[in-house]
Amino acid sequence: MRNEIQSLMQKNQLDALLVTGAGQHNPYMVYLTGGGHVTNSDLIISKGQEGLLFHGSMERDEAAKSGFITKSYDSYPYAELKALAKGNLIDIAAHRYIQMFKDAGITEGNIAVFGNCDLGSKFAILSRVQALAPKLNFVGFLDDPIIMTAMMTKEETEVNRIRNMGKITTSVVARVADFLTSHPVENETLIKNDGEPLTIGDVKSKINLWLAELGAENPEDTIFAIGHDAGVPHSQGNPNDLLQLGKTIVFDIFPCETGGGYYYDFTRTWCLGYAPAEIQNMYDQVKHVYDTVVNELEVDQPFEKFQKRTCQLFEEQGHPTVNSHPGTETGYVHSVGHGLGLNVHEMPFSGASSGPNDVLAKGSVFTIEPGLYYPNKGYGIRIEDSYYVNPNGQIEILAEFPYDLVLPMTLKPQNF
Repeated sequence: MRNEIQSLMQKNQLDALLVTGAGQHNPYMVYLTGGGHVTNSDLIISKGQEGLLFHGSMERDEAAKSGFITKSYDSYPYAELKALAKGNLIDIAAHRYIQMFKDAGITEGNIAVFGNCDLGSKFAILSRVQALAPKLNFVGFLDDPIIMTAMMTKEETEVNRIRNMGKITTSVVARVADFLTSHPVENETLIKNDGEPLTIGDVKSKINLWLAELGAENPEDTIFAIGHDAGVPHSQGNPNDLLQLGKTIVFDIFPCETGGGYYYDFTRTWCLGYAPAEIQNMYDQVKHVYDTVVNELEVDQPFEKFQKRTCQLFEEQGHPTVNSHPGTETGYVHSVGHGLGLNVHEMPFSGASSGPNDVLAKGSVFTIEPGLYYPNKGYGIRIEDSYYVNPNGQIEILAEFPYDLVLPMTLKPQNF
């Protein structure tokens, strides 16, 4: 949680944090400031201090909503910086940063850098800062032990926002199911009112519209893939593919609050009209693994434990897994879940990169999503829900939705 950040800074021998970039669609900045329409900003949090937020003067009111002490970039006169830097643009930005750090109480020490920004220009500027002020030492992490670790355990208000996104998400999924089953069928293909076949692209347009109407957005698109593409876990689907009966559709939807807020993550696999016997059997196997793992989840256990259990269960069914066949592209090919919050993928992680801090701690929100993938056979199957470890140590699903594989087709079309 946020109140852990200072102790995590001390534990990792950091004197300050620099969080940079826009106030929206920037998880670190949103987490610390609450977001807002700030196109560019820098938040400096020094050891034992609340933090200082730097911003453009036109966005001073938006910056003030953060609750931090704020300071405009215009407080550093450009003409003076230009003269000091002899007109060099990188040096102008570097000298301003040096003054900003001084105003935040930092003239030396280790500074961890976070945020979303143009990597090339920020690297050039901070490299120059370090050259001009060698007592300032910028550091980064492959596995963030500060903000991402704090983000792993959620406050009640955060969980409620994720839960609300779950309601929005599942309501859109229900609309998609109704939309699909309302279409007439010719030669095993869904047909629109104008007589043209219904496509993946048509469905995705509806998904984006309905999300927007409910106050959500879809910055990372939606996985809505049929047949062969359903067998490639992160294939988003070909917009020109037709919606046909009896083929698996993997529908993985992960929208967020408008402005890049909290995400939800959810997957169902559907067959329209009917499911061939092989697909039904595979679906039943995935559902068995899903149910078994969910029933065995325990608070404070390493998330990796349940990835190993998932592999074991699929291997017992005769499928290759990332454990028995590293690098496999068929069978079970990914991890069983990941944390969820302001990032669609965050701590705790369950896969090969998971570490000792990736546990199902109280306050954590995470997905469970086993799946089987056989693209050469023309299908893939995944089931996913998002879960929360509440303060009592109980593990609860955040949004309920049916697990039916087959969506029965109706004969009477409806208008959407």
